[in-house]
Amino acid sequence: CQKLKDVYNKKALLAGSSSSGRDGNNHRERLLKQQDMLLNQNSQLENARKVLEETEQVALEIGTELTHNRETIESAHGRVRSVAGLTGRARRVLSSMSQRQTQQKMILYGLAAGVV
Repeated sequence: CQKLKDVYNKKALLAGSSSSGRDGNNHRERLLKQQDMLLNQNSQLENARKVLEETEQVALEIGTELTHNRETIESAHGRVRSVAGLTGRARRVLSSMSQRQTQQKMILYGLAAGVV
């Protein structure tokens, strides 16, 4: 679509060059407007390119931060598993101690009953 407009404008400019001075001024104004429009479009493209570069840089920084966060989470997960294992072991030790205490009390009560 833009190429067709460019071709049409080029033909109009070439056809207008043989016209009178008024038509020449009209074509000159159109040419200046086209030039201004192209400059604006180039400026918009440059701004879009800068935004794209900034976005890409932010995305790379986020990726790096996510990698670091993943490593931190995996390390914490490993410590949680280790603590969970120690907690289970401590529970078994406490249960064993409680059973021994109960057994020792029974033995003491048995000995006390036997002595009396």
